[in-house]
Amino acid sequence: MLRKAFIMKLLPGNNREYEKRHAEIWPDMVRMLKENGANNYSIHLDPNANTLFAYLEIEDEEKWKLSAETEICQNWWAYMKDIMETNSDNSPVTIDLKEVFYLK
Repeated sequence: MLRKAFIMKLLPGNNREYEKRHAEIWPDMVRMLKENGANNYSIHLDPNANTLFAYLEIEDEEKWKLSAETEICQNWWAYMKDIMETNSDNSPVTIDLKEVFYLK
């Protein structure tokens, strides 16, 4: 299992909406994530900085990258683009974090 962590940014005033949308996450989105090797996926919010910290474990980097090409992922990104910082393809702007410590 590979561990990944990254940060994303919400646009100001969208903390509650982000939480609401994830509380109502589409079952097809959950299914796609699992089919593309995502496990133990969590997202944490720093409401003062509008920053999201995401952590997940994946089976394989190449399999994980394929998730971005799925229709459901493209639809989810389009759905979320109005409340967070995004790239021109609607994907969230992410900053990958380097693991510096791990306790088993």
